[in-house]
Amino acid sequence: MEKLLRLDKYLSDMDIGSRSQVRTWIRKGRVNINSISCKKPDQKVRVNKDEVSFDGQIIIYEEFLYYMLNKPAGLVSATTDNRDKTVIDIIESTKSKELFPVGRLDKDTEGLLIISNDGELAHKLLSPKNKVDKVYYAKVNGRVTNEDVEAFLSGISIGEPKPCLPAKLEVLSSDDISQVYLTIQEGKFHQVKRMFKAVGKEVIYLKRVSMAGLDLDPLLKPGDYRRLTEDELEHLKKVTLQKKE
Repeated sequence: MEKLLRLDKYLSDMDIGSRSQVRTWIRKGRVNINSISCKKPDQKVRVNKDEVSFDGQIIIYEEFLYYMLNKPAGLVSATTDNRDKTVIDIIESTKSKELFPVGRLDKDTEGLLIISNDGELAHKLLSPKNKVDKVYYAKVNGRVTNEDVEAFLSGISIGEPKPCLPAKLEVLSSDDISQVYLTIQEGKFHQVKRMFKAVGKEVIYLKRVSMAGLDLDPLLKPGDYRRLTEDELEHLKKVTLQKKE
């Protein structure tokens, strides 16, 4: 079925400007449809059929948005919160009300968080049946041992009816404060912290560095975000297609 949108909504959805700003610019002749000037904000556009340009730049309509955020500590992984600032609050987009975090990171945890409005992809990435890898870098109070590595690989019990799925623990350094990479395939509440608590240790710093094979961009500082590239998005879709629910 052909999708029709008002021209002003089409452009505001693509973050060209607010609805009122876009209406003004349309009336000033800054917008073309199929190379013909259009000064009517309510003109209907055939999505993915008509060519819309603003100041000579072609604007392709995207129904779904995908961002990579380097979540800083202190933000809540939610769409709204009565007390604290959320990860959505820092995304500057006219579609921000439709966006949501794909999964969650604890308030004091940093690192990779995908922000999107694509519910289907989010479900595939988060479904426990799909066993999508999530890799964390952690600093742990206490010496992490080979026994811990084996215990994590066997499946740690964190007080729930079923133990955690096998997890890969890579020890970078073992000292009074150890450094590790941990790969898990679930997203239970406070899971990483509870897993280490089960072996008598405390996580004092936690950062997610990868999800589904998508690595956190090292150029993104805490609080920075960017759109996913086409290659990154294709990678995520390919990973979820390979998973069987």
